[in-house]
Amino acid sequence: MKKRLSTIRHVALDMDGTIYKGRTLFDTTEPFLALLTELGIGYTFLTNNPSKSVTDYLAHLGEMGIPATESQLYTSAQATIEYLRSEWPQIKRLFVLGTASMCAEFSAAGFALVPDGPEADPDSVVVGFDTTLTYPRLCRAAWWIKRDKPYFATNPDSVCPTDQPTIMVDCGAICAALEVATGKKPSAILGKPNPLMIRGILRQHALDPQNLAIVGDRLYTDMAMAHRAGALGVLVLTGETDADEATRCSPAPDLIVADLAEFGTQLRKALRESIPA
Repeated sequence: MKKRLSTIRHVALDMDGTIYKGRTLFDTTEPFLALLTELGIGYTFLTNNPSKSVTDYLAHLGEMGIPATESQLYTSAQATIEYLRSEWPQIKRLFVLGTASMCAEFSAAGFALVPDGPEADPDSVVVGFDTTLTYPRLCRAAWWIKRDKPYFATNPDSVCPTDQPTIMVDCGAICAALEVATGKKPSAILGKPNPLMIRGILRQHALDPQNLAIVGDRLYTDMAMAHRAGALGVLVLTGETDADEATRCSPAPDLIVADLAEFGTQLRKALRESIPA
């Protein structure tokens, strides 16, 4: 593990459950980010939640005292945009189930967003974590999907974690309703655990997967993606997963730590020991 840690050049950090919980920043976060800077290791904040724009997330981090730039944040909406540009360049017109912030991301990327109506002819449908979802728009999405328009999901999550007394129905659950209504599955589902979620990070920073550590609190998204991508999977026990669940998981995470402080200690030690005397 020391040898593997010594090759890390960039860290992809899950957000809720890893660097903060709700609106409370973990005490370990700021010292860990400072350590990465000291060691010359870059980092990117990574989230499956596309309901907020990059600008929204940067403001959220800033409110908690974490300064970040646009290049240090990557969402499943961005991964979906990149995937469409790369794999479906013929798609220009979209019918989107998403928040205003998410729709603005696609519009800014050059896609035309069509209105709700049978005369508007989109090239495809994009489904996200739409906290503003209305029944008519859900029905319209099903209408286009039933007419063989390809459709894409920003993320597979069935529910979004919350500390409120409710269940937040997420993109995966919305897609489940559409599948029952239309008999069709999405052409692609981006976001963790799809390794395409980190393709933009690897390209932007000229990294090989083995030079990237993916740090998160979920086995079936963060750690599954790390395994599929060939990156180092670092599970922190500050969020959803406890130690018993972590030890029972197969394949196991590459590294299990109590928190970011423990990971930072191991990373610092591995890098120092790798430097010739």
